[in-house]
Amino acid sequence: MKKMMLVYGALILAFLTYVFMYRLEDKRSSAWEEGGLHGSMGENYVMVTFQSGMEYWKNILKGFEDGGDALGVTVDYRGSTQYDVEEQITVLEQVIAKRPAGIALSAIDSKALTSTINKAVDAGIPVVLFDADAPDSKAYSFLATNNYNAGVAAADKMAQLLGREGEIGIVTQPGQQNHDDRSEGFRDTLAQRYPSMSVVEVREGKGDTLVAKEAAADMLGKHPDLKGIFVTEASGGMGVADAVIGADKAGRVTIIGFDTNKGTLDRISDGTIAATIAQGTWNMGYWSLQYLFHLHHGLTVPAPTLGNDVSPLPVRVDTGISIVTRENVNDYYAK
Repeated sequence: MKKMMLVYGALILAFLTYVFMYRLEDKRSSAWEEGGLHGSMGENYVMVTFQSGMEYWKNILKGFEDGGDALGVTVDYRGSTQYDVEEQITVLEQVIAKRPAGIALSAIDSKALTSTINKAVDAGIPVVLFDADAPDSKAYSFLATNNYNAGVAAADKMAQLLGREGEIGIVTQPGQQNHDDRSEGFRDTLAQRYPSMSVVEVREGKGDTLVAKEAAADMLGKHPDLKGIFVTEASGGMGVADAVIGADKAGRVTIIGFDTNKGTLDRISDGTIAATIAQGTWNMGYWSLQYLFHLHHGLTVPAPTLGNDVSPLPVRVDTGISIVTRENVNDYYAK
């Protein structure tokens, strides 16, 4: 009797395995139509951000939409309206409840979002992260600027502009992984390569122009010999520029910002901001959609889980940077 039960158990397991593999293969084959990849009716992918009205997200969303158009699927955009961890968690929970084909997420807080990301993955919803990581989560891939290297590039540019000496301030968003990496790369590079340069203060800008302006104004007052300020995101860059103008130090305090919103580009054009780090934002959106599609259809697996008939999904993808100055700023305005 015991042997018979074992035989029945083995047969049931074999049958379930067959059904699973059949459905997976059917899912894969359904993605191929007329020689190319194509999604099914009602197949929807969602991008989730924070401070959803920020100009910064526009080019990423454009890439996400372009990816959707290429594959014949629909996309949606959701996000917290404020820089608020709890609000983004709530938005993500609402998205998970609708069971989309996949979710692309920029995590406002690398630790706070982890359990909710894991909830989506455990429910069978593929999640990839872009721009801001949650490295301890079950998300399949992270597509972003190598933010540490971007901080290194900003430090090298600052050193070039200041003749390798001077006191420097940083305005950033502590606790958000991408900003922490940028700040760390910047500080490490100054310490290792430019001994006559030092970071004298780091302030929080909260991704808000007015908050960053107030932080920079206070910093300028406390450090009258300040020669430069590195700002790790776009809205803060505009606020710092306003503070420098208000202190009548335009041209005497070198600002290096991040991203290419119109306000930053205008400040580069008039010389208030010396340079900004431009990210490959369209790439983040486009490839996030592509990865989610492949995961949803079983066309790939997360590395390092390798199979014979699938391609591994990269764990991290560097979407690249360039440095924008007054010489090339016109190339970055929206056409």
